[in-house]
Amino acid sequence: QVQLVESGGGLVQPGGSLRLSCAASGSMFNPYNMDWYRQAPGKQRELVATISTHGTSTNYANSVKGRFTISRDNAKNTLYLQMNSLKPEDTAVYYCHGRIWTGTWQESWGQGTQVTVSS
Repeated sequence: QVQLVESGGGLVQPGGSLRLSCAASGSMFNPYNMDWYRQAPGKQRELVATISTHGTSTNYANSVKGRFTISRDNAKNTLYLQMNSLKPEDTAVYYCHGRIWTGTWQESWGQGTQVTVSS
């Protein structure tokens, strides 16, 4: 099962940008469909963006469409989330998530990275 470690979070002003990374290890990264989730204080975890195994298909939550871009580099075993035009409501812990079908769904989660958008 793949292990996932996020990085790149921090404090940014409204309108700013951040790029999150998620490094995968312990198993082959290529077969995993990958996602970014986020969880704000007092709210449920929500799906932000998804990307297929080869990066040919992506989907986004309406709240981030046009501002965030999910991508992956399978040669580097890394998932990315480029976040532009950040808003205070984007403040949350962001989680990397991988899933693979092996007869049942196997899932892996990272530990999360905090993103705070504030002036």
